[in-house]
Amino acid sequence: MMCMVEENATSFAFRGANGTDMFDAPSFRLANRFNDYGVITTSNDVFYVNYSHWYQLIAKANLALYAAELPQIVWASGNDKAYVIAQAKFFRAYCYRNLCELYGGVPIVKEITSTARYDFVRATRAETYQFAIDEMENILPNLPETSSQIGRIVRGAAQHNLCQLHLALGITLQQDGKESEAKQAYAKSIVYGDDLIDKSVYGLMSERFGSRKNENPEFYFAQSEKDQIEQHLYSEVGHPIEGNVIWDMFQEGNQNYQEGNKEAIWVAQIDYQANKVEDGASKLQYSRIYGPVFRDGGRAHLAGMMEDAGGRGISQIIPTRYTRDIIYEGKFADDLRNSNAVWRRLFLGNVASSPYYGKPVPWDATGFDEKVLLTFSTCFPVSCKIATDKYTGLEDGQNRGNLFRDEYIIRLAETVLLRAEAKWRNGDSNGAASDINLLRNRAKCAHLVAAGDVNVDLILDERARELVYEECRWNTLLRMGGKVAVERIKKYAYWNSEVNASLNFEFNLWPIPQVVRDTNKDAPIAQNPGWENR
Repeated sequence: MMCMVEENATSFAFRGANGTDMFDAPSFRLANRFNDYGVITTSNDVFYVNYSHWYQLIAKANLALYAAELPQIVWASGNDKAYVIAQAKFFRAYCYRNLCELYGGVPIVKEITSTARYDFVRATRAETYQFAIDEMENILPNLPETSSQIGRIVRGAAQHNLCQLHLALGITLQQDGKESEAKQAYAKSIVYGDDLIDKSVYGLMSERFGSRKNENPEFYFAQSEKDQIEQHLYSEVGHPIEGNVIWDMFQEGNQNYQEGNKEAIWVAQIDYQANKVEDGASKLQYSRIYGPVFRDGGRAHLAGMMEDAGGRGISQIIPTRYTRDIIYEGKFADDLRNSNAVWRRLFLGNVASSPYYGKPVPWDATGFDEKVLLTFSTCFPVSCKIATDKYTGLEDGQNRGNLFRDEYIIRLAETVLLRAEAKWRNGDSNGAASDINLLRNRAKCAHLVAAGDVNVDLILDERARELVYEECRWNTLLRMGGKVAVERIKKYAYWNSEVNASLNFEFNLWPIPQVVRDTNKDAPIAQNPGWENR
């Protein structure tokens, strides 16, 4: 998996969604922007490293499938062999799903290659999705419903991917003018969503649970650990923050099905003890990468790198105005996902000379002026998904830049949103609204959506509210095809005036990396529309 344990431009784009409608670069890191189409070309490393990453994993899956049939390999049982093969095919199909969402149809490689080849033939997008579907459906009988081993692939992971793959195939078929086949694909997407949402061991978490279910998040207004001892807690000066089930889902020890989280389908394991002993990559650098820098933009009122300031952030990626404010405007404001426990907008001044010392710092105070881009792009709300009030490992010398909680790859909330989209595309707006309201009811939203409200924008907005810092947004925007990605990037990019000036062409796929096209000299690979000669 390429996840945000890596700190590089490639992971920022794939998992971090940099350059989409949701995330951008701050003013002092404009070199990290991934929406300046005056400099983004088909040779950009982001495109190549992502493409290469998935094919490297495909090669490993193919090797595992080859080795599984070698006569010298001895299996404890036929079931053991079947499960290993199922896992290898799962990862191969998962790779092709990602490749197809981002790049469209790609060469389908099913065997190991022992000699150099320069003649790989590109499949169509529909063929690539269908290959991944066939793989996933083939392995369903050999995947267990649950596993005692945390992090292992289970049947629900394949069912979720089948829900997504059939939806994506339906969109592709519809755009190819194959309406009848598209409706069949949407119907299959809904069936797999039903199997997982209504007929499995999984369910949305609706009540408080887990390691901190009887606690609330708590912060000192302090610039140092010494100050924490001497200064007051938020709750002691009349600003308590109330925990909730969304907050619980992102506390350490609460991410796995085996630990009581019935929403967790596939979870990457992050282990602090492993990090200490041998695996330095076993950490989530979320507070560092995504965290604000109040000590720069808001230093007159809120300084330091303690928990109250969101930890040791360096703002490599920032939420756009869309992510931080627009999706919660008006009737959408009353939502647990917009509460201070989950998306904290409450910050008490921790600088003794500030008039806001021990009091809420208003966003329009000096240092938070939207007209001053340096400050506005480094001072923003903090999500409980990227920071905590209790950092692990401080006694061992860890800083407040890393989290050591496990990381969701699939949770049932996203399956609900996929089924909602499939229902809407299949003409069932009532069913789509009901699905979206499953999540809005869980989040105790005052406003519920109606059938007439459902469209692409509402679906994307609800995905942003539910899956911020989780979703691979580029995959979502590009699998929708049409002008969805370009129009939303132009509308919501943080530096949208610059984006509108440079994004003077249309695309709905990432380009095939130029080095791939150059190397495959014996079977020319056509470039994706919009990227020719770039």
